[in-house]
Amino acid sequence: MSELKSLITQELALPVDPRVSAFAASIAERYGEASRAVLFYGSCLRTTELDGQMLDFYLIVSSYEAAYGKSWLVGANKRLPPNVFPAEHGELVAKVAVLSEKDFHKLNRISASAVSVWARFAQPSRLVWQADEAARAQAVEAIAGAAITLFDMTFPMMAIDTKHTIADIWKRGFELTYGAELRAERKDRSDSVVDSDPERYARFGPAVLATIAERDKATGRKLKIVASRGAVEKRWRQLRRNGKILTLARLAKASATYAGGIDYLAWKINRHAGTDYVIRPWQRKWPILGALAMLPRLLLGGAIK
Repeated sequence: MSELKSLITQELALPVDPRVSAFAASIAERYGEASRAVLFYGSCLRTTELDGQMLDFYLIVSSYEAAYGKSWLVGANKRLPPNVFPAEHGELVAKVAVLSEKDFHKLNRISASAVSVWARFAQPSRLVWQADEAARAQAVEAIAGAAITLFDMTFPMMAIDTKHTIADIWKRGFELTYGAELRAERKDRSDSVVDSDPERYARFGPAVLATIAERDKATGRKLKIVASRGAVEKRWRQLRRNGKILTLARLAKASATYAGGIDYLAWKINRHAGTDYVIRPWQRKWPILGALAMLPRLLLGGAIK
């Protein structure tokens, strides 16, 4: 096992609040034998604050057909992954994103059409439920691609006449990913992610670099060609465009799968951007139109970018 995969395995196994593990088990139980793994990530993991917060989980399933049967949700999850659902357990609430093992692996790679999955799993996460050891191994393999993708997409965007630290690469990478989504976070959020656990990123950085070096010197395989800055800048423009379009498309989809989704959107924007946007009754009745009506004010005010 590579050092990077070893670090990921260790990090995934770190303990969490027992309430999180119990919540994850209840999510897995809901999907029966289709459930392969449940991952806990995001701001609640970083801060360890759970009460009054919205927890973030990814449920990894064997296939969408196994998870949903013949429901229309199969097509929705395949065409515009992930599907996102609200969940409650005890006094805790969460949103649960559903991906198949195949899509989870693919969306952590550089070929992904948007940054949303690999940007998140380049950050810490915990494997809080697993079906078996094979599910754990597949989760590690998928997540290993996230940080590699982040570094591959960040190297060409660094200034060539400046000495950089490992932390600089992480911060620049997260800055780029935050800019590739319709996000409410403040400008310094990418720095705060790294600064919240600098030792973690200092450990993982050299392991990512070693994995990339090993890949590029591998014999008997096609070598990865380092792209020019111009080519990578073009790719980032595509990712920024795709990310914003996909955010709106997923919001539209969520109006059919996520009760109260527009209230969650407003809560998240207000929490991260320091705004006080209030949802009106008509916006709850027509959430897609309501969300679209929010955009001009939020964009002009700089709450989302």
